[in-house]
Amino acid sequence: MATGLQDASRKDWDTYFMDIAYMVSTRSRCPRRHVGAVLVQGKKLLGTAYNGAPMGVPDCSEAGCMIAESYELAIVDGKEEMVKKQRCIRTIHAEQNLLLFTDRIDREGSTVYVTDEPCWTCANMLANSGIREVVFHRAYPKDSAKVNELMKQKGIVFRCLETYEPPGQAGMNVIS
Repeated sequence: MATGLQDASRKDWDTYFMDIAYMVSTRSRCPRRHVGAVLVQGKKLLGTAYNGAPMGVPDCSEAGCMIAESYELAIVDGKEEMVKKQRCIRTIHAEQNLLLFTDRIDREGSTVYVTDEPCWTCANMLANSGIREVVFHRAYPKDSAKVNELMKQKGIVFRCLETYEPPGQAGMNVIS
């Protein structure tokens, strides 16, 4: 008999899909950061992806990270400062893999749940992908201001699940 009351033990949709994104991230072999992403249309899961080397190519755990360094002018504590950015160029990001392995028609009007706030490159790709919303958990401060502005310009809902707690079996220490 339905009473209209929600079962207290039942997860809300944001938690449910973010839990899936975190579990997907456990497939990553990146020693710096495990990232998972899921594509959702309504309440239907359409695709999953995680970060890693291209299929059939040695990954970072086998061949080591390929770190590229760059410098960017940023405002730190109210002052302009050159900030060093490091990124692994061996790895295809979870959002990029999600876009590679899903169809544009499925992405139109959909939501992407991703464990980490997208970097600038992924944000640009997501902005042109047809999605209407990005939901993330862990902040990525290196690109946050630019990414937030881009999402606002594109009219894409961009939400951080600040009070979310990942499933225990999906945990990892993140190297910034």
